[in-house]
Amino acid sequence: MIEEVKDIRKRILQTEKQISRIEEEGTVKDTVSGGMGGIQHFVVEGMPVPELRRKKLLLNKRKAMLIEKENELLELMNQVEEYINSIEKSELRMMFRFYYIDGMTWLQVAHKMNQLHPKRRVAYTEDSCRMRNTRFFQEN
Repeated sequence: MIEEVKDIRKRILQTEKQISRIEEEGTVKDTVSGGMGGIQHFVVEGMPVPELRRKKLLLNKRKAMLIEKENELLELMNQVEEYINSIEKSELRMMFRFYYIDGMTWLQVAHKMNQLHPKRRVAYTEDSCRMRNTRFFQEN
């Protein structure tokens, strides 16, 4: 869900750039033929209002979707934090916070845990952290 929110933000930025480009370019010119059997040429100039309107509507829809997804993500993150806080073992709570909330990889989690517990007899490894996670969810 975090990646989905990032993607929506990226799309909003792209749409905003497209709108600003259309507004900067201003009017659009085109030459058309017509009248007197198609031998007369006319220059038509104007602002691409329909395209600009569509882009602004798309931008508003994306912004509304972003707000909705961010609220949904916030609710999910709160549920995850509540669940993690309900775990009895402090060591598991820390590992799960690093992985599920902070978005660290298991290798980063292992390094962080080793920094926090430098005198631990057996160092944390990527595999040991991942296996503790797997065992916890198998048991629960």
